[in-house]
Amino acid sequence: MIIGHIGVRKGSKGVPGKNFKPICGKPLIDWSLDQLLAHPQVDAVVVSTDDPEIYAHSVARGCLEIGLRPAHLATDAAGKWGVWQHALQAAEALVGPADAFLDLDATSPLRLPSDITGALALYHDQRPDMVMSCCEARKNPYFNLVEPDETGALHVSKLLAGGVVARQAAPTVYEHAASTYVVRPGYLHSATALFEGRVIPYLMDPERCVDIDSPFDFKLVEFLLNERLKEAEHG
Repeated sequence: MIIGHIGVRKGSKGVPGKNFKPICGKPLIDWSLDQLLAHPQVDAVVVSTDDPEIYAHSVARGCLEIGLRPAHLATDAAGKWGVWQHALQAAEALVGPADAFLDLDATSPLRLPSDITGALALYHDQRPDMVMSCCEARKNPYFNLVEPDETGALHVSKLLAGGVVARQAAPTVYEHAASTYVVRPGYLHSATALFEGRVIPYLMDPERCVDIDSPFDFKLVEFLLNERLKEAEHG
């Protein structure tokens, strides 16, 4: 039993109402919801939200009826982990124990169905506590990320003996891409945060990891989605 999940709040400071805002012909959430509902390995889908309109929309499309998200999970300070725990518990009460909890971030609609399949395959092959989408970092703390000391002078964030004079020689660093996660249900029930267990990366191309957090991000993702739709139209 694989339970697919999307968590969306009604409020958004960067782009007001972004999760239900139309983009390339449909609400932003539907780019991820369509992928979950169509994926052959996903047995049930649940949307955790504090927005009655989004909730009604999701249930009408076939998502589980778990009610609106509790108030303490609908604030700016509410973390992803608590939302996941509540959604998993509510979903399992309806459909039974899950073998995997698959979360898609609605603000990262550029993932492909093959990314979901790949993340699930990695989870089943490696049996970690969590698979987390990542991409190769464009900046590296061993090479070109700097921070000021108490005097205001800049230094490389993570200094190695002898220094690093070329990016290719720096240790590998990944960006946590808020896109696709596969979590072991037992771990999600018992842990209190993402990184308490064995978390491994599922690597994605950076251009599929753009997360909408600002009006510029929204325009960028809209442009990229339109380009994808044009390519599909012309074969």
